[in-house]
Amino acid sequence: MRFTSETSSDGVCEQFFTLGEIPGVLWTPEGATGTRPLIVMGHGGGQHKKAPGILARARRFVTECDFAVVAVDVPGHGDRPKDEEYDRIATENQARVAAGEELAPLIAGFQALVAHRTVPEWRAVLDAVQQLGHVGTGPVGYWGVSLGCGLGVPFVAAEPRVRAAVLGLGGALASAGDAARITVPVEFLMQWDDERVPRDQCLALFDALASVEKTLHANPGKHGEIPAFELDSALRFFSRHLA
Repeated sequence: MRFTSETSSDGVCEQFFTLGEIPGVLWTPEGATGTRPLIVMGHGGGQHKKAPGILARARRFVTECDFAVVAVDVPGHGDRPKDEEYDRIATENQARVAAGEELAPLIAGFQALVAHRTVPEWRAVLDAVQQLGHVGTGPVGYWGVSLGCGLGVPFVAAEPRVRAAVLGLGGALASAGDAARITVPVEFLMQWDDERVPRDQCLALFDALASVEKTLHANPGKHGEIPAFELDSALRFFSRHLA
């Protein structure tokens, strides 16, 4: 892991890094020392590691919970180079939707393809970050919706260090098998009027989770309209299970 820049503001230290070809950012309390809980965050499709929603949530996890937070760019996003295969699939999917095909199965297929690459990448990032003296090997949580859910479900299923997860805006078409391997507490978000992921697919993914403790938060609105109060809920959820 190589740190490329570091800044601090309002009690939060922000460190950009690269791990091989993976660009990422780590947020920690300013002047932090010793072990603390760590949240891995997955960004949405077409976004990046410092998308406004990621940044806002990360800063609150740090300032209000004394956690560390890490996020990296998914292949083909942010500071990653364009991926010709992913671009080709995206273009083909757009044409298929224009021709009348359903969007949800195409999204599911694409996310399953990307997850084969991101799951080992994220586990390597987790290894590296937990070796840092101001993070350490404390409990780990995961937060990710939309693409962050499609990639996060297989990551949480594969990674025994994750003790709790906030997921949502995803469906069962790509993730049901991996969801059946998740047993940690989950808070699951869905938008009742989601235009990208069918309601029944969201409910099916929630149902597929093998967690004994799982909570469904269904709010009115479209895919990108998660209410602001859900961040408050996530803070309380992770504080209970990681602090």
